[in-house]
Amino acid sequence: MLEIRRERDGDVDGIRAVLRTAFGGNDEANLVHELRASGNLTVSLVAVDAGRIVGLIAFSPVSLEGVSGGLGLAPLAVLPEYQRMGIGTNLMHSGLAAVHDADYVVVLGHPAYYGKFGFRRASDLGIGNEYGADEAFQLLELRPGSLPANGGMARYGPEFGAWS
Repeated sequence: MLEIRRERDGDVDGIRAVLRTAFGGNDEANLVHELRASGNLTVSLVAVDAGRIVGLIAFSPVSLEGVSGGLGLAPLAVLPEYQRMGIGTNLMHSGLAAVHDADYVVVLGHPAYYGKFGFRRASDLGIGNEYGADEAFQLLELRPGSLPANGGMARYGPEFGAWS
């Protein structure tokens, strides 16, 4: 039976294994480690099946024109042999419920997938990003009216420096 819960101290190795396997390298695992070490891993939920960590969703602070209140969703990962079983969807729903107090959430990912959860192209709202992504950079406003009327630039924390 699948359980979605907050990350615990003993989960670090299992999370690293999921991220390395799902993304084929260490970049995302190192990012989550850096976020955790800096205290910027705001929410980290794991999917556990029969005691094994099989998925992760993480959120960290994002600012918009220097104003805090937003979160970046990164990463979302599920072990390949557990994909297409609804685990990513369960992680998304649980993750969004866990961050309901945030003003907005941004994500850099597949538009069709994240669109199912209400995300839309951030540039349509006048929101840019430091990666030069357009269609893939999406936003979900959780608190209506929280976005600046003139839009602006969303910025992830310094832990994301390797990608900018």
